Amino acid sequence: MQLTTTPEDETFRTAARAWLAANVPGERPPREGKAAADFTRAWLRRCQQGGWAGIAWPRQYGGQGLPPQRILIWYEEYVRARAPSVLDGSFVALNHAGPTLIACGSEDQKAFHLPKILSGDALWCQGFSEPDAGSDLASLRTQGVVDGDHLVVNGQKIWSSYSDHADYQELLIRTEPGSRHHKGLSWVICDMRAPGITVRPIRNLAGVSHFAEVFYDDVRIPLSSVVGPLHDGWRVAMTTLGFERKTAAMGLQFELGVRIEDLIALARPRAGTALAERLADLRAEAAALRAMTYRTVLREPVTPSDGSMMRLYFAELAQRIFAAAMDVLGPEALLDGAWSHDYLEAYSETIAGGTAEIQRNIIAERVLGLPRE
Repeated sequence: MQLTTTPEDETFRTAARAWLAANVPGERPPREGKAAADFTRAWLRRCQQGGWAGIAWPRQYGGQGLPPQRILIWYEEYVRARAPSVLDGSFVALNHAGPTLIACGSEDQKAFHLPKILSGDALWCQGFSEPDAGSDLASLRTQGVVDGDHLVVNGQKIWSSYSDHADYQELLIRTEPGSRHHKGLSWVICDMRAPGITVRPIRNLAGVSHFAEVFYDDVRIPLSSVVGPLHDGWRVAMTTLGFERKTAAMGLQFELGVRIEDLIALARPRAGTALAERLADLRAEAAALRAMTYRTVLREPVTPSDGSMMRLYFAELAQRIFAAAMDVLGPEALLDGAWSHDYLEAYSETIAGGTAEIQRNIIAERVLGLPRE
């Protein structure tokens, strides 16, 4: 599938390319800690000042209100310019929390939180997964008990990225006593500075600690921070995950195309026939991923299972590309921090956002019409 553009689209592309060329930081972003959070805040602030904040958000909420075709062009130019990865401390705020508040939040919640997200004044993390509730999210057990005009929260979350420096968390908890599975849950805005919250960073395979466990010990959250009706959190959470599995990863999907071109350039002096064929296949797969992205974003009506197909294909392709990089570099990979880091990070891709097995079940049942597991 090809993206057909108008002269006006190309004028937009030229403007985006020029701004990015003049504003993309020259230094590599820090990978963890306060330095990474400060870098993210500064970059978001620069985007807002330049008129490029919230490109997909409606104008009434401070965004640019761009149509899907312009959003695709923006991300193509964004990754071409080697702009900071969209998978950093801003990911949840811009692509989860903000869109979910726009779709499901109250006007007071939107008025308070959305400007802070766009300006970089508020970074967010996610509080969905638990030690015994990851792929089976509906089995979560963290409790929120109504006490007057507050919820009193007790429990534990895990794999909460960038929670050590986040200001707020999108938190999914069980609020209806005796409820089971997807019933009786609530999606709430949790202030990460509230008394009773403990964050314990987890160092991952790549050697960085942007994951963390979060513990809640009688944490009081105002009922006004519940997004949507109380006990209706599963519907709100599916809205959030719909963004994550579809449009939120657009920049990451295009970025794989840039990385395979980098790898081909790296391999050219040493490539034999077998390696050249392998890299050609990966380039073709990256082009197919780009075409799937176009189709997913531009097709109407929206097909709910598109997100699972995109997520699965992207995750497994990322692992194949970075595994090929290790084979190209050989022992040199130990000296190359960027490629080896991304190779190790890629192992998480078939877990994050719903495991590969979960995505295959969704595709089998909702696309192929196979019996439920």
